[in-house]
Amino acid sequence: MENKSKILLVDDDVDLLELLSIRLIAAGYDTDTARSAESALNYLDISRPQLIVSDMQMSGMSGMALFEQIHQMIPTLPVIILTAHGTIPDAVAAVQRGVFGYLTKPFDSKNLLAQIARALKTVPQSTNTEKSRLAWRSKIITQSPVMEEALSKVELIARGDAGVLLCGESGVGKELFAHAIHDASSRCDKPFIAVNCAAISEQLLESELFGHVKGAFTGAIRNHKGFFQLAEGGTLFLDEIGDMPLLLQVKLLRALQERQIHPVGCAEAIQIDVRIISATHRNLRNEIAAGNFREDLYYRLNVIALNIPALSQRQEDIPLLSNHFLNFFAKKHTRKINGFSPDAMQMLVGAAWPGNVRQLMNTIEQCVVLCTTSLISETLVFDALHMETTQLMSLEDARKQFEREYLVRVLKITSGNVTQAAHIAQRNRTDFYKLLKKHQLEFNVFKSL
Repeated sequence: MENKSKILLVDDDVDLLELLSIRLIAAGYDTDTARSAESALNYLDISRPQLIVSDMQMSGMSGMALFEQIHQMIPTLPVIILTAHGTIPDAVAAVQRGVFGYLTKPFDSKNLLAQIARALKTVPQSTNTEKSRLAWRSKIITQSPVMEEALSKVELIARGDAGVLLCGESGVGKELFAHAIHDASSRCDKPFIAVNCAAISEQLLESELFGHVKGAFTGAIRNHKGFFQLAEGGTLFLDEIGDMPLLLQVKLLRALQERQIHPVGCAEAIQIDVRIISATHRNLRNEIAAGNFREDLYYRLNVIALNIPALSQRQEDIPLLSNHFLNFFAKKHTRKINGFSPDAMQMLVGAAWPGNVRQLMNTIEQCVVLCTTSLISETLVFDALHMETTQLMSLEDARKQFEREYLVRVLKITSGNVTQAAHIAQRNRTDFYKLLKKHQLEFNVFKSL
């Protein structure tokens, strides 16, 4: 069943808000309301409507100021402005700056509904239909506004056939996004072929991409179809394109320009119909300046650029992803684990995650494999992260942990002799006892060691 489009109504006039909401609900839409522009921005932090209808003149931030902020954060989200006759010039100027449209008060319901219908046609339909949402983005787990904005761009990109360059740190899920673009496109029933350009040697990469014919070189005992031919009609994803050798960059550029390939050892060209999506964690402009990447190939690949947010930009997704990976790996390794301790989850959320989602996934798998209780503990997470303590916790917590570990070490050395331990620590006995009490350490336990 198709979901109702959600429209956020923004006005400091409570009566008008109620009237608008009644009319739109009667027309089959789902509505939420905000009594100020500031409240609307807070709403967008936790939810994403398909359209915003806002008054122009409000106490506090104006409707135009609201649009400016929305346009910076979510450029694909359409905004309709309601305006009094005296501010029509402002409304016209707003449309020129990107506002979808405006209506003068008092407005005609038919005009309002017509303009809303036109605005919603510009919105990716997957945000309106649960079926299509599940079809192409089912593997992307998120509740983050920055990710939702990236996903809204995915379907817009999928409507066309231009080359796409996915940028982002290692481990953010660039292949997942490439697959989503393919699945949301008209090519979805054709092959999706992923190639890691950094994982194949320079000697083999040309043959793997373009194929070869029997006898083309020593060991070529039969004709071999390359990735371009295997992806015919579908999508070829070239991951880590920044690592492709310069000589092969020339051949790739020629293939993209002519839309045909020459298998190694074959004089005849083969026509291709393939959409190219490429990805890199490198700064290709810097690589161009260094002479490592061809500028003409860059512009051919980078018709549309999409930046994938780092995990540190979507921390609200960490509990969601952690529990998803926990369930997956618990089933895979036949472990009965109910979840994470509060301290463990706090450590996961507070970690730096230089390896992004891939690192999080590996961390959770290690915790699952080594866990012997019903909950994953803070210690397991800490050990799996392999990070410096100061990266994972506050200075105060780091100090406490160091202090406790130091006391344990000293007590082990002195076999629980408090006098000797206090001497090594250069503390008097009273202070040393207070430290032991603070960290709940029983010195008698160490006498048996």
